[in-house]
Amino acid sequence: MKPNIVIVGRPNVGKSTLFNRLVGKRDAIVDDHPGVTRDRREGNGKIGDLSFIAIDTAGLEDAFDDSLSARMRRQTEIAIVDADVVIFVVDARAGVTPVDKYFANWLRTLSLPIIVLANKCEGIRLTPGVYDFYSLGLGDPIPVSAEHGTGINLLYEAVAELLPDRDPTIIEDNYVEQKRGPLRLAIVGRPNVGKSTLVNALIGQERLLTGPEAGVTRDSITVEWKYKDHKIALVDTAGLRRKSRVFKKLEELSVEDARRAIQYAEVVALILDGEHILERQDLTIGRHVIEEGRSLVLVINKWDIISDKGAALNSLRDRLDKSFPQAAGITTVKLSALTGKNIDKLMPAVLKSYETWNRRVSTAQLNNWLAGVLERHPPPLAANKRRIRLRYATQPKARPPTFAIFGNRPEDLPDSYIRYLENSLRDEFNLNGTPIRINMRKGKNPYSN
Repeated sequence: MKPNIVIVGRPNVGKSTLFNRLVGKRDAIVDDHPGVTRDRREGNGKIGDLSFIAIDTAGLEDAFDDSLSARMRRQTEIAIVDADVVIFVVDARAGVTPVDKYFANWLRTLSLPIIVLANKCEGIRLTPGVYDFYSLGLGDPIPVSAEHGTGINLLYEAVAELLPDRDPTIIEDNYVEQKRGPLRLAIVGRPNVGKSTLVNALIGQERLLTGPEAGVTRDSITVEWKYKDHKIALVDTAGLRRKSRVFKKLEELSVEDARRAIQYAEVVALILDGEHILERQDLTIGRHVIEEGRSLVLVINKWDIISDKGAALNSLRDRLDKSFPQAAGITTVKLSALTGKNIDKLMPAVLKSYETWNRRVSTAQLNNWLAGVLERHPPPLAANKRRIRLRYATQPKARPPTFAIFGNRPEDLPDSYIRYLENSLRDEFNLNGTPIRINMRKGKNPYSN
């Protein structure tokens, strides 16, 4: 097991910048606005030959009620429980603040190895101010600039001293684990439809911050989880609103992070609000998932509070048929994330969708299908009254299923006929609920000789 290094500190001292530096990529959203990070984020951190789990947390605030700030603080406390080392980040420019002193007193009661990191030491003139942090009583402060990478060598020495029994093979083990990789399941949808509540219900713990406020989640948070024998990476994302309603830079970063989560996912669960099923923004998100070539599962949340369930389903089917034909035959799961009702039906649907997304069809089966399709409904004549002939079909790749069909005039084939081929492929080989790519190519049967 790799050690856990938890990064804590008051808001806007550079915790997420340090986290990105340790994991070697811009995973966490960084902005000058305080309180950007709300959920704790985990990543594979590395300094030299040291390998560990880096955990970014929300800014520590003196709040103990049921407010959003207090719930964020409790999430940080949960992260510290399993910490092997705590990095307490302070702002060298601001000096020692009352909030720093308050939480330093709290950290001293935890009997954990603690490193004080004086961040934002970009200039040599700031170095003398670092010594003021000795007053926190947590040992030698380390001057660094997380943004520019200076002082990370000093952090390496401090961490190495606190982790003397590290396993030198852990980097190779981690490489093998990453190579296998878990199934990446992105949870997406409009704000306040219950995405974080659903993730918490699946894993059986309050891992993600939830609440009545819309837009609680900002970062895309990945939670490693095991469902039966399957390794799953659950990716909770920020709510996606229409572009016309996104004004602030921070929200733009959150939306971009959510779109990136879709891009790197394998299966996407689109969460719909049972009281407002499949609104325009839901359709926009769904189309984006299909365009990215990801497998899609529709999840109707808050199903327990729907009075007329039959009418709701009829409305959904009608909307799908008219406005989202790409999702023909898509799997739909009806559940309540808050009460847990029917939540056990989600993962079987996800795994089935994932299997379809990976499906391969043999060349012999495809060409038997093509012969039947052409016999039932031949392609129309081209503009010059010459016949379009489709000679051969193959599947060059899966994830999503992608097919190449060779013919003499593929550029003259109308879109309506390509849709006919796509629908026929879905029906013949049970490819419902997954994107299909059909590439029309000009040429002869490559196996004719």
